[in-house]
Amino acid sequence: MRSFEVTGGNKLKGEIIPQGAKNEALQIISAVLLTAGKVTVTNIPDIVDVNLLIELLGDMGVKTDRQSRDVCVFQADEVNLDFLQSDLFRDKSGRLRGAVMTAGPLLARFKKAYIPKPGGDKIGRRRLDTHIVGFEKLGAKFNYHVGDGFFHLEAPALKGTYLLLDEPSVTGTANIIMAAVLAEGITTIYNAACEPYLQQLCKMLNRMGAKISGIGSNLLQIEGVSSLSGTEHRLLPDMIEVGSFIGLAAMTQGDILIKNAGIESLGQIPEKFGQLGIKMNFLGDDIHIPEQDIYEIQHFLDGSILTISDHPWPGFTPDLLSIALVVATQARGSVLIHQKMFESRLFFVDKLMDMGAQIILCDPHRAAVVGLGRGHSLRGITMSSPDIRAGVALLIAALSAEGKSIIHNIEQIDRGYQQIDERLRKLGADITRI
Repeated sequence: MRSFEVTGGNKLKGEIIPQGAKNEALQIISAVLLTAGKVTVTNIPDIVDVNLLIELLGDMGVKTDRQSRDVCVFQADEVNLDFLQSDLFRDKSGRLRGAVMTAGPLLARFKKAYIPKPGGDKIGRRRLDTHIVGFEKLGAKFNYHVGDGFFHLEAPALKGTYLLLDEPSVTGTANIIMAAVLAEGITTIYNAACEPYLQQLCKMLNRMGAKISGIGSNLLQIEGVSSLSGTEHRLLPDMIEVGSFIGLAAMTQGDILIKNAGIESLGQIPEKFGQLGIKMNFLGDDIHIPEQDIYEIQHFLDGSILTISDHPWPGFTPDLLSIALVVATQARGSVLIHQKMFESRLFFVDKLMDMGAQIILCDPHRAAVVGLGRGHSLRGITMSSPDIRAGVALLIAALSAEGKSIIHNIEQIDRGYQQIDERLRKLGADITRI
């Protein structure tokens, strides 16, 4: 098991460029299975989850020409469907939550697919109902095999239909879209997810020859086509990294310039960190976070204590609630963090309390944070990263703390953040991989 050794207290300064968007990459790379043509994807993040998906496609027979770590040319003209029933596919796909998004393209083009139980973070249940019900309404049949832990899907012919999703699931919407683009007739998806990464997927599919309208709304209409061609696609900057770097600057009293931040696609992220008192200057597509001795949490207009909660896009992403919570520990004032979408994502706060933070864990979904206002610093401890986002939140806490911290299980952090230790050292962080 690898770990980070962190000595906190350094004020981080300099420029940093966010990686390509992890969640967009998992959708876009899965979509290459929809065509036999070449698909070139650029700005790919060099992280464990994305690299594992690329490796998995290669095992399926997809040609993958990794021209550089951030550029790959895919061609799925000789897909080996027998591999989908192998032990290796079961092992690799079961470790990667993003593998579920290969089901829609496989079902659309090859009439069968296999979905493993969701892998990835241990942050709560990851329901597959939206995916399975959507495929069923398009004409697929499925059986769950207890022996191999897979959902087996078959569809001799997919036909367009009307779908009212039970939740605006991002991966569920993406999967259904990718199945519907090659279905016969028109598919309407209401209560669809509409975040920027999903918009990117739809725009790419349209360049490949799909007919998708309503992009950016929660009502999509897809007119099925017989085939798709190749294209080129560039991933957006990762909004979760951008939010993480905003929080990092505030906690370390740093002076950081986030280059090429993709401001138009950040939604409420700058606003929510602004409510925590963080000053930001927007310079074209760059965000400058100046050094602040103190940042003060705002109140609601009626004077009541601020609540920050997650919500499907265009609400505040759940992936940044752990960062917001950590930032609040050194703010002046109080805030209630309400994690609505996952029931186990706040359990990392016990580590922050061990570091000296003043937090009341009300229940699995709510934590009240009483900011220290830099009255005293957090203290370094030994801890373990439970998931990607909590891991980075703990890393930010350690970088702001007095003394030395050890963070174990950093494989979780590596799943979502590209060479984070090297990039932070360039800002002046004292961090070593051990």
